Amino acid sequence: MKSTKLQIQNTNGHNLNAFLELPANQKPNYYAIFAHCFTCSSTLNTVKNISRTLTTHGFGVVRFDFTGLGRSEGEFSESHFSGNVADILAVHEYIKSNYAAPSLLVGHSLGGAAVLVAASQLNDIKAVATIGAPANVSHVKHLFSHDIHKIQDDADVQVNIGGRPFVINQEFVSDFDKTDLPVIVKNLRKPLLIMHSPIDTIVGIENAKELYVHAHHPKSFISLDNADHLLTNERDSMYAGNMIGAWVDRYFPKQENAMLATEGEQLIAHLNLVEDNFTTKIQMKNHNLIADEPISVGGDDFGPSPYQLLYASLAACTTMTLKMYADRKGWDLQEVFVYISHRKKKNAELGIELEKPTRLDFITKKLKFIGDLSEEQKQRLKEIAAKCPVHKTLASQVVFESEVV
Repeated sequence: MKSTKLQIQNTNGHNLNAFLELPANQKPNYYAIFAHCFTCSSTLNTVKNISRTLTTHGFGVVRFDFTGLGRSEGEFSESHFSGNVADILAVHEYIKSNYAAPSLLVGHSLGGAAVLVAASQLNDIKAVATIGAPANVSHVKHLFSHDIHKIQDDADVQVNIGGRPFVINQEFVSDFDKTDLPVIVKNLRKPLLIMHSPIDTIVGIENAKELYVHAHHPKSFISLDNADHLLTNERDSMYAGNMIGAWVDRYFPKQENAMLATEGEQLIAHLNLVEDNFTTKIQMKNHNLIADEPISVGGDDFGPSPYQLLYASLAACTTMTLKMYADRKGWDLQEVFVYISHRKKKNAELGIELEKPTRLDFITKKLKFIGDLSEEQKQRLKEIAAKCPVHKTLASQVVFESEVV
């Protein structure tokens, strides 16, 4: 995954801080824009997780800070709802001019409402996904309703929103009442995915129902069970990203996954050391994987560790080899379970005599067979399990050649 920092100027002349997340092959099939929640920013883990998950589905994703938030220029009072929509339009125009027209909009909370309005004004947008979006834009006013009495005429007033101080004015407040979101959704006529948690205490689940009722097909709803409004649990945000990627695939033409120039090699791994700790994207012609390290060693645990991928390769090769052998023999092998573990053991523990004592890699492979099999057949399958190609590669002397390209 490659992340490129961008500066995008909006219609008011302010520079919006943005990041373009690219797939491991750095050649996205399509582009998407992510709009963050009210008073949040593009660095929120939820935003990063969903954006980066979408890159595994072939998208280039732009995550940016609305005016006056994060590292974008301007004042928060300028970040009223109409301003949010205008920012999305500005980001869309920039990406269209410098890369390719974005075709997917994703919005979280009030950002979800903003992408619905923006999508109604952009012909290039082919699908929209919202997460915890309100059905009424003025819904957010309750977050600072206790301070509304302070706001008079055009004077700037400091209010408390979510425990943080923000300066707003009358224009900021009144702007939320200008948009009839249900009517916009009714006239949208684009594939719409509505994601919402049934236990959302910030934007209730009834908002999802209202949006869904007003929308025309094709429309879909996915419940984010047990998630909070901000999807603070990493598992929830990763799930949301994967569901959006799988859902939108139905509405976008299938494209060949163009590889980075690999000079005839079989796969490529890419790690952006500036943006990530150990999260590595592994790309093949038709498939992709994420590798990472556990949190305990400084990783983000977004995917299996390198050793776990190695074990997975051994286990998968074993099951497939056993299937082919059982099929050829006509045996009643219905299911195979392969359990792999790896650790280091002293050569003496393994009964291996060496001139210099050392610790050797020790891999255990436990096999479980389901089917009407005799003990003799099971023992023969055990022998065949050691003959799978990956097992033989690991057990043999391997020659490596490395070069800098």
